[in-house]
Amino acid sequence: MTEIYRIDEDRIDDRLLSRAASVLREGGTVIFPTETVYGLGANALDGAAVKKIFAAKGRPSDNPLIAHVANYDGVPPLVSEINDAARALIKAFMPGPITIIMKRSAAVPDEVTAGLDTVGIRMPSHRIASRLIELAGVPVAAPSANISGKPSPTRPEHVIHDMDGRVDVIIADGECGVGVESTVVDVTGSAPTVLRPGGITLEDLRSVLGKVEIDPAVLEKPREGLVARAPGMKYKHYSPEAEVFIVTGPEDAVAGEINRRAKEDAAAGKKAAVLASYETQGLYDIMIIPLGSKEDKLSISENLFAALRKLDDMGIDRAYAEAVDEEGLGLAIMNRLKKAAGYKIIRVSER
Repeated sequence: MTEIYRIDEDRIDDRLLSRAASVLREGGTVIFPTETVYGLGANALDGAAVKKIFAAKGRPSDNPLIAHVANYDGVPPLVSEINDAARALIKAFMPGPITIIMKRSAAVPDEVTAGLDTVGIRMPSHRIASRLIELAGVPVAAPSANISGKPSPTRPEHVIHDMDGRVDVIIADGECGVGVESTVVDVTGSAPTVLRPGGITLEDLRSVLGKVEIDPAVLEKPREGLVARAPGMKYKHYSPEAEVFIVTGPEDAVAGEINRRAKEDAAAGKKAAVLASYETQGLYDIMIIPLGSKEDKLSISENLFAALRKLDDMGIDRAYAEAVDEEGLGLAIMNRLKKAAGYKIIRVSER
């Protein structure tokens, strides 16, 4: 039976957090809020405990996890080397929504790394996450706290829906701020490489490191046989039950194409909706799920996973999502949308 602790980040209850920390130390599973999404955690040094994460999520065992630490002292025991690029990223962005892939130490079990010789390290800035890890006294392995393949949870009702009865403790706070998972950067190769875009943008990284590459799996459908070096690279992710299409092109043409297709869907007995920006929602005559403002991509990233979940709550059969440009946070938003859509993209032009 899952215990649910409701804790406010602004008024942290150490008594409840200490109970959750003891569950982690004893090999149990705890869901906790971070600044990106809710995470499903277990003691990263305990392979048997980590296996419980995979069981709760239904997650493939060759999909590596991220080890979360409370402070800088937690990093060296988990890695065999901290190179110059890693030091620069740690200094610039930790604590915060970034995961750095480094060479692992012998202390990290294979269950965390999927047998790779690297490990992802993250230091969350969310006060509940940081304090929980500090009280536990162990690094915490954690992916997003959703059923594998489904949209990541950014609100407490999401994790309760997915995970009540599957884990030992759920710590319920409020809505997550960034709304998409952490940026993952691999610094073990010839050049730092983004394996998953997130709240720390490519432009942010390049301002610190100079040259930063993007793994092809970020931009296009991963090739067959890909070995996942980070979460989210290989498997279907973020997908609602509804079939999702991304539509890209000029605003009026996009709206016209979506309205036309939605009429065809209705004639075929399918319920359609559009994931639209605040600025364009007046162009549609079908069900609208507002995502946020094109002028404020953070508002879109904050709402994205909740909007994808809402599709299923509303019984939508087919959803059309407006594309956003891939500058800044747009790269992370489009990465998640492409995966949710199974890379089904409709391109339209002016008529």
